Amino acid sequence: MTETQIDLLYKIGFWAALVAFAGAVGYILSVFLQLFHLVNDYHDAVIAFGASILIPVPFLLTMLVLHHTVAEKKRFWIHAAIVFAVIYTTYATLNYVVQLATVIPAGYSWSFKNQQGTEGPLRLLNQTPHSLFWDIDALGYIFLSLSTLAAFPVFERQGLQRWVRRLFLANGLIIPLFSIAYFYPGYSVAQLLFGLPWGITVPGSLLALVLFFRRIRA
Repeated sequence: MTETQIDLLYKIGFWAALVAFAGAVGYILSVFLQLFHLVNDYHDAVIAFGASILIPVPFLLTMLVLHHTVAEKKRFWIHAAIVFAVIYTTYATLNYVVQLATVIPAGYSWSFKNQQGTEGPLRLLNQTPHSLFWDIDALGYIFLSLSTLAAFPVFERQGLQRWVRRLFLANGLIIPLFSIAYFYPGYSVAQLLFGLPWGITVPGSLLALVLFFRRIRA
């Protein structure tokens, strides 16, 4: 592979990681908007799913860039990360498209006070606590974390790569926490806080990837 081709891959990795980072920040913003009632449930859902859909495909592209640029002896780990990222991308894209294209335009939403959500023929598709698409969303995040857990050995224990490595590992280790947030009976603000580390490890990992690709190109 020529230097020009490698530089193009790193450029793709940089922009893909940047878009995914913006999506993660947008989703975190939607959580605070929901908690402090700064927008109504409908608009909060638009922001949450609209931001979230920016993460899956760009994240998968960053894993593909790493696969084609890391040393041969590390290919197994990044290959495993890609497999998990594909599953994450499938679950997440399916969910977010259904919510944005079908559920939200039909006026469906939910809140902590009304966890059953809007009644109607599309209720099965609405991502309310412990619904079908709630579980799909949870599985998506689990496989995102498994992807970063598989990929963390690819990075060195020094310099900026050390931070990518630590954040990728941390994002994999928080699976039990947001599993509680998603699967524990009922749903409340207290349960939501179990997923709070996600708001640090995911955008942190993506920002570290942005800086990693930027530095390595330089």
